Amino acid sequence: MHSNLSRSIAYIALSGFIFLDTGCSRPETVVMEPRETDQVLVNPGMGFTTFYSFNGDSINAGCPQCSIAYFRWYWDDLEPEDGEIDFAMIDSLIAVAGERGQKIAFRVMCQNGHETADKRENDYTEVPGWLRRLGVKGFLYPDGRHWQPDYDDPVFLERHLRLIRALGSRYDGRPEVDHVDIGSVGHWGEWHSTVGPLPTVEHMKLIVDTYLESFRHTPLVMNIDGTGVLEYAVANGTGWRADCLGDMRATSPGRNWDHMSVAYPNSIRDYNLGDAWKRAPVVFETCWNMLHWEEEGWDVDWIFDKALQWHISVLNNKSFPVPENWRPKVDQLQKRMGYRFVLARLSHPDRASAGLSLRLDLDWINRGVAPCYRKYVLAIGLQKEPAGEMRILETDLDVTRWLPGVHKLWPEVTLPADLPPGKYGLLLALLDPQNRTPAVRLAIEGRRDDGWYAVSRIRID
Repeated sequence: MHSNLSRSIAYIALSGFIFLDTGCSRPETVVMEPRETDQVLVNPGMGFTTFYSFNGDSINAGCPQCSIAYFRWYWDDLEPEDGEIDFAMIDSLIAVAGERGQKIAFRVMCQNGHETADKRENDYTEVPGWLRRLGVKGFLYPDGRHWQPDYDDPVFLERHLRLIRALGSRYDGRPEVDHVDIGSVGHWGEWHSTVGPLPTVEHMKLIVDTYLESFRHTPLVMNIDGTGVLEYAVANGTGWRADCLGDMRATSPGRNWDHMSVAYPNSIRDYNLGDAWKRAPVVFETCWNMLHWEEEGWDVDWIFDKALQWHISVLNNKSFPVPENWRPKVDQLQKRMGYRFVLARLSHPDRASAGLSLRLDLDWINRGVAPCYRKYVLAIGLQKEPAGEMRILETDLDVTRWLPGVHKLWPEVTLPADLPPGKYGLLLALLDPQNRTPAVRLAIEGRRDDGWYAVSRIRID
């Protein structure tokens, strides 16, 4: 700013505030540079997941802290009787996840992938028995006991789409749900089968469209094995997931194929997945688990580097412990996967008037490899000193546009006309769009117990 209009007053954030009352009629510029932290952040929509379990469960000993609890349910568990979906079961898991500081993610499955699956009363391999009693056609597994439905059967297709719509009607946009897999076709919902045919491409697209229509506000991911409609799903706004991160068997003598060096690069190229991460998450599940990688001598640095190149946001290690000697590498992965927001610089006038506008000059850095896929609300808090009431002013910035790199932003808010004069603490937070409470940890110091970050001070005239 030109010197005859304003001088700059530089502050170092979190080292103790200094408020200067110069008596000047013209505002001066306050510049704050919050201290960046190097700690692992557990934030929604990114990081590790627990698997059929929650933070604090004994099965997760030796696992990183997780923001997501991931579940896969067979259809016969979700809808044991025609039209009677067990929402109470899902809601109870959501409640436990909330108590443990997690959101849930889920997939629906219509069949198992093993002939040796646990025997159930109807022997239909996790397909509801009432569907077969309705006359739905299907295909027997080689053991003559288990059964795959005919996905193109009209009755099956109608009930299949009904289930998706019912889940979307109840859970779309819920803050407790992180993302949903477009599963429900093939072995374990992975869009492949060795028993019977998959749906026609027309019906595959209809299934994908039904997920897209039913979950308009919750991120969706499509399994990378769904090659018949994978490109279609991603082109219409889904992310993608892959279930075998870490598979490096091509490094073994006599092998020339694996997921990491052959299958995934080919799929990313052939199905135009390269830019999907800009709109929706990339999710991985480990092949076996990291303990197996260590036993095989696979290069964990190379595996993690590839995951980051593919813009990973979420990783399911299936609740297996992380090898202790790999913990520093896992910590570094966690600091880069998904998003990691740093407020590098903040400047604003040292005083403002009630009823008029206040403009901030913000330099944000996303040090992660992906954006945030939820529209958290960047809000400004003004708290009357000492320890007075806080007024919250919301900006219209879209955090989902904060791709990796630097973002120069100038949010402007109107101060309430009834704001009493005096000194105020200036705070920032990213709020959950539903409950308007702080939801995201920033990679800076100054976080208060209520989740707000104290970043500066200002005088209100």
